[in-house]
Amino acid sequence: MTTHDIAPLVQPRMLIGGEWVGRDAATMLAHHDPSTGDLLGHFPAAGAYEVDQAIVAAQAAFPAWRDGAPGVRRDILLEAARLIRDRSDLFGAMASHETGAIYAPGAAAYAAEHLVYYAGWADKVDGATTPMGGAVFNYAVYEPYGVVAVLNAWNGPVHTALMKLGAILAAGNCVVVKAPELGPFATLMLGDVFRQAGLPPGVLNIVTGGGEAGAALVSDPRIGKISFTGGLPTARKVLRAAAEHATPVVMELGGKSANLVFADADLDAAAAMAARFGCLTHAGQGCMLPTRLLVDDRVHDEVVERVLAHVRAARVGNPFTPGVAYGPVINDGALQRISAAIDRARRDGDGRLLTGGERLGGELSSGYFLAPTVFGDVDNASPLAQQELFGPVLSIIRFSDEADAIAKANHSPMGLAAYIHSNDLNRTHRVAAALEAGYIGVNGFPPLPAQAAFGGYKQSGYGREGGRAGIEEFLRLKNVYMQLR
Repeated sequence: MTTHDIAPLVQPRMLIGGEWVGRDAATMLAHHDPSTGDLLGHFPAAGAYEVDQAIVAAQAAFPAWRDGAPGVRRDILLEAARLIRDRSDLFGAMASHETGAIYAPGAAAYAAEHLVYYAGWADKVDGATTPMGGAVFNYAVYEPYGVVAVLNAWNGPVHTALMKLGAILAAGNCVVVKAPELGPFATLMLGDVFRQAGLPPGVLNIVTGGGEAGAALVSDPRIGKISFTGGLPTARKVLRAAAEHATPVVMELGGKSANLVFADADLDAAAAMAARFGCLTHAGQGCMLPTRLLVDDRVHDEVVERVLAHVRAARVGNPFTPGVAYGPVINDGALQRISAAIDRARRDGDGRLLTGGERLGGELSSGYFLAPTVFGDVDNASPLAQQELFGPVLSIIRFSDEADAIAKANHSPMGLAAYIHSNDLNRTHRVAAALEAGYIGVNGFPPLPAQAAFGGYKQSGYGREGGRAGIEEFLRLKNVYMQLR
């Protein structure tokens, strides 16, 4: 078990205008540790008033932040990254307590590399001149949007927040973050970090709460752009609200990522990766996890046997226990939803249940633990293969040849990520080009480096986070045509 004392950080608070507020909020929401079911803490349920105050604070801070020396933005981001690295173990402990993720003391330090990367961009955003001929001088400059609204994801609150905040702040924007209702405390810890790094009051504001706070934020005409990570049902609400004022939106909406294993692959490595990331990692609660495993007929039975061996050997339990590879789902609602989907798939014959499928009892009965679940011979057109369950469920599907593999992989309304296992270089290039997904991993699971652009196709969203494309999302281009006299 962890020895970290997170109690001082589990407080009912919000960051508005550089001050911690909300301790006396009329309505508080409760959050429970998914591993034990114990109350972790309370947080304020912000409404329209609190959101308004956060936007006002961000607007007031924007001119000085936009017009200040880019080197100041650079240095603050670098200092924030240093502070996060120093506290990475504490961030890891908080993530385990509030989301059930396996304790990973280095995860926040890795996420902080997004701040380091975008700190380097702060003083390198330049414009261009365009030759027009005659007595004309034409130039284009990039400018920040103003106040950006961020709706963060609960399953990786620090990583997803820093992917956004590094680019947003380096570009000269101010921001109002709506912390995730299912995991607000790690995001609030970032408020401490940025304050100590010297970020001016109002540049970063963090509100907590449920749907009312999120709706007030994304529907406000003072918001210059919205960055949202989450599920499609909520995304539709965000888009409808944004449409009222034509507010631009960047969205990452999850997926049902295909993992293609060809007969010439390293089958040991492919099976280990399929098991680990297909249903074990964070109990399957990840947007880009390869939850559809497509296997070449020629090696199908061998791969399935190896995958099942890995899954059945995985140790399930408290995320702080050494050797545990797999923790709980986020809450009882998720447990009931995923269990119902498993029962429906068994009833409708979407596939053959090979292992798992039940809630775990005994010493784990007070938490929200589902057994790692694998279905074989899954119908690729079934809900089991087409709908994102956001739980520990892996679907295994056969394919006959390369064309069949590509067709089945692309037969999905989503296209966030896809994975290829093959030692044929020509094949990997062909298949990567043919797959309808925004992020492709070959012979392994990519770690989302800050330098690489990440985002989806189809119903997995649009826009990019990471890389140069990530900062360009939060800059708008102004052209100036000057007639010289």
